Amino acid sequence: MNTRKHKFIIVVLALISPALAFSQLSQIQQKVQEVMAMDHRTEAELARDADRDPVNAVDFMGLEADMTVIEFIPAAQAYYTKILGPVLLDNGHLMAIDTQGTFDRWGDWIEMPEMGMVHPVPIDNQFNRDEGRYMPGELNFGVPDGTVDKFLYIREYHNFNAEDKARINAKAFDSLKSGGEYVIIDHTKRHMESNNGANGRREDPVSVIHEVQRAGFVLDRVSDMFAQESDDLSLEVGQIPNMTDRFFLVFRKP
Repeated sequence: MNTRKHKFIIVVLALISPALAFSQLSQIQQKVQEVMAMDHRTEAELARDADRDPVNAVDFMGLEADMTVIEFIPAAQAYYTKILGPVLLDNGHLMAIDTQGTFDRWGDWIEMPEMGMVHPVPIDNQFNRDEGRYMPGELNFGVPDGTVDKFLYIREYHNFNAEDKARINAKAFDSLKSGGEYVIIDHTKRHMESNNGANGRREDPVSVIHEVQRAGFVLDRVSDMFAQESDDLSLEVGQIPNMTDRFFLVFRKP
C-alpha cells in the first residue's frame, strides 16, 4: 500500500473512532456520557470517573430515562445525583434521600434547570460515634409505596447496623413496584470475617445477599466490573491507593 495513502487511512480512522464508539452505546449510556461532560461536575468527580465507570454501571443497573429512582444517601459529594439528575430530567424523577445538612452543603448546582427533577427528601440520620454507625430516623422517601422503579444504595450499606439495614431493606421493598430493582454497591469484606478497625467500611457480600433476600427480594444479577485484585481486603478503604474491591448486586422485587 502507498505510504501516503496508509497514513491518510490511519488519520481518518482516528477521527471517526470516537463517533463509532459513541454510536455503539445504548441510549441511556449516551445520555450519561453527555452529562459527564457538563460544567457542573468538579475536577474531583472527573477524577473518580475512571474507577466508577458510570456509563457502564448505569447500563448494568438497568436504569432508563423515564424511571422514578430513589438514591439513598447520596452524601455531600452527590456523585451519581449530578449525573442522573439531567438524565432523568425530561421523563423521570430522582428522589434524593439524605439529611437537610447534606442538602445545604450541595451548593448552587442543585438550582440548575437540568436538576429540575431532582427532589431532595430530608430524613434524620445522626452519627453514633460509640457504634461508628449512622442511625436513621423515620424512613420517608417522599413517594407512595409501590411507585418506584429503581432504588440505588451506593457505598453506604456499611454505614448502618443490622437492625437499621433490615429497616432500610424492608422500606426499599415496600417502595418499589413489582419488578422494580434494588441496586447495592459497596466495598468488599472477607466472608464471615469479624468486625475490626480496618474493615468497618466494608461489607461481606454473602451476608448482604442473605439480608436483602430476607426482605423479600430475589438476586437478579451480579457484576464484577468493580472487582480489584490489588485490594487484598486487609486495609481500611481510605488506605487503598487506587480502587477498592467492590461488589455490585442488583435485586428484583417479585
